[in-house]
Amino acid sequence: MNINLTDKNLTQKEKNEIEKLLKRENQNIRDDLEQMWYLMDLIWDDYGCDNKNLDWEKVGKFYSHPVWLLNGLFIEQHDVSMGHRHAISDWIIKNDFKNVVDYGGGFGTLARLIAQKNNHINMDIYEPYPSDFGLKRASEFENIRIIDKLGDDYDCLVATDVLEHVPDLLVNFAEMIKSVKLSGYLVIANNFQPVIKCHLPQVFHFRYTFNQLAKMMGLEVIGALKDSHATIFKKVEEKELNWKKIRFYERLSKITFPVIETLKPILRPIKRMVVK
Repeated sequence: MNINLTDKNLTQKEKNEIEKLLKRENQNIRDDLEQMWYLMDLIWDDYGCDNKNLDWEKVGKFYSHPVWLLNGLFIEQHDVSMGHRHAISDWIIKNDFKNVVDYGGGFGTLARLIAQKNNHINMDIYEPYPSDFGLKRASEFENIRIIDKLGDDYDCLVATDVLEHVPDLLVNFAEMIKSVKLSGYLVIANNFQPVIKCHLPQVFHFRYTFNQLAKMMGLEVIGALKDSHATIFKKVEEKELNWKKIRFYERLSKITFPVIETLKPILRPIKRMVVK
């Protein structure tokens, strides 16, 4: 990968750490995105992390490692990743939201895009592991705050590639929903796939059921956000969640997931025939 390290906010120590990481690249991997995933997996293994038996001391060190700084720089130099973020930020600008939060967006790429395009939007970044680099870049914008506690009256919440890292996804998702005002929106991009080791296998079953559970939690599924990897949800109910019912459907989702995965190779050609 060719990563530009000329940003004035990068310290020499940070540059050295990134250069050290880049020396560990796998020369047999030609795709830059797969190379980035490979380096993230290396650090996961360096700390002895296990995605089936989580040791939060080790996992915390992993999420504080400079590999995430490298990942942020990579995203900003990767055309597809930036295309997705431009599509999301343009949709937010188009809807003229006033208060927006990027949940888990510590590097700040999306928040800075939004702040640059409209400096009248109050932009919060909720991030438990903010990097010094992210803090410095956010400080350049008067309308960006990095916070450690969510507000409760956002017009829109964005979470890109967050929930696949969370063991009790539904609790975090409920927290997200609660922070958005009635008739507000959530823009959620999930990757419930085993592309990197920090994606938790215990949440992969949501690949097929996430939208249904979102409806149970007071949301309407608006649909895919064009030119991005995100789905738009609208908060249509302010409701007390029925956790007994939600957990029942979560268990059902877990039970049916391996069945769906097993049948998928059989069902896919049948579906194609039906569509024709």
